[in-house]
Amino acid sequence: MIWKKITIETTTKAVDMISYTLGELGVEGIEVEDKIPLSEEDKKAMFIDILPELPQDDGVAYVSCYADTQKTDCNGFVEQIKQELEALRQFVDIGSAKITLSETEDKDWINNWKAFFQPFRFGHILIKPTWIPEREVKRQPEDILIEIDPGTAFGTGAHETTKLCIAQLENYLPGKKTVFDVGCGSGILSVIAAKLGAERVFGVDIDPLAVQASYENCKGNHIPETQVDFMQGDVINDAAFPEKMQKKAGSLKQYDILVANILAEIIIPLTAKAGAYLKPDGIFISSGILQTKEEAVRTALTEAGFEILETTVLKDWVCFTARKKP
Repeated sequence: MIWKKITIETTTKAVDMISYTLGELGVEGIEVEDKIPLSEEDKKAMFIDILPELPQDDGVAYVSCYADTQKTDCNGFVEQIKQELEALRQFVDIGSAKITLSETEDKDWINNWKAFFQPFRFGHILIKPTWIPEREVKRQPEDILIEIDPGTAFGTGAHETTKLCIAQLENYLPGKKTVFDVGCGSGILSVIAAKLGAERVFGVDIDPLAVQASYENCKGNHIPETQVDFMQGDVINDAAFPEKMQKKAGSLKQYDILVANILAEIIIPLTAKAGAYLKPDGIFISSGILQTKEEAVRTALTEAGFEILETTVLKDWVCFTARKKP
């Protein structure tokens, strides 16, 4: 099979917004090339002593995605991308936005990304892919080890949005007992919540493959089924969801914490539903929010009756931690 590689020349500042836009157009994976120097944290996470020297950062980045030439009208898709890029110009400097097309041979795209998922730590939480032996990971006595195989689901833990959620779970979970993970993806936040001491975690995702990955990752981290459970479902659009959830989760209807690492466009309507799943004074942690969407989410939270306790930011991403008013 021949794949068409679509490469956009842009700026490093615009990478997150363009990546998000491609995702909205149905792209499931991207490549990013830039000359941004690695941070000390990045260097440690790569587990190598000598790094290749990079040219001086010129602010230019290249974002690439791939299209199946047998299933996609590549010319039409490129025109869509061009229109979206022009719309982004009013928000961020996207540079030349020059689009280059090339062809590449068929490869195992589902598994090749694994070479880029390396062990990394976030505070005392150490996350590693399941295919790397534990003996090859530098572990400290106080570390909480999380082993993840996302499969085709979202969530290695390395993305800024997930890190923001992890930090807030660490801050607000002590003393709490139950967590509802909406849009659980690979189950990474559910696994971490369980490892941090939650007595009961319940996750939901619209993708059945995400539910499968979540179960497998819990099993791989030796978390008992009595502590964590998952189901496929649509919290926002399915009027029968509460009834379906009750059948699956039993008598547990409200939670101490609801965490949602999704996208602003989903979080905004979710805020109107979230309160029903939270106990009085329950905590709502929402991430996956680009800074351009921050005020829209803030307004939705306020209108839904939540008190915003914290707004945390990492690069271009925002996380809100809010409290359900009694």
